[in-house]
Amino acid sequence: MRKITYWTATLFVATIMSISGIMAVTHAPAMMKALAHLGYPVYFSDLLGVAKLVGTCVLLVPGWARLKEWAYVGFGITVLSASYSHLLSGDGLMALEPLVTFAALGASYMTSFADRRFSPSANSQTERGPGSLGLAAARAGKHRM
Repeated sequence: MRKITYWTATLFVATIMSISGIMAVTHAPAMMKALAHLGYPVYFSDLLGVAKLVGTCVLLVPGWARLKEWAYVGFGITVLSASYSHLLSGDGLMALEPLVTFAALGASYMTSFADRRFSPSANSQTERGPGSLGLAAARAGKHRM
């Protein structure tokens, strides 16, 4: 069931991001009109479109766990920014539409790895990282300033 949820949510997000990315890169009239309505300059379409298409590729290619984390963050910021932009532009309930994609993005992220959790583990890199004091060493009093 976890795999079905992951792939359903991931393919939904990939489809939305691919379609809007292609529309942005090709400067489709509907996309350009929407971006102008939201107050974004024309060049933003290229940046947004390329980022969406690259992020979609990263999500769909096996492996690349670190890059996938960045793609999820980038898509999250993009979708929440779209919702906020529509809200401030007076689009009413249309501001809620991007939140459907955000929910699918969250479902994809939460089902992408079996060991997904929100808190760092006891052996996280920040506690034992090279070149830093590390929390464990600082707690033990081994490093003094």
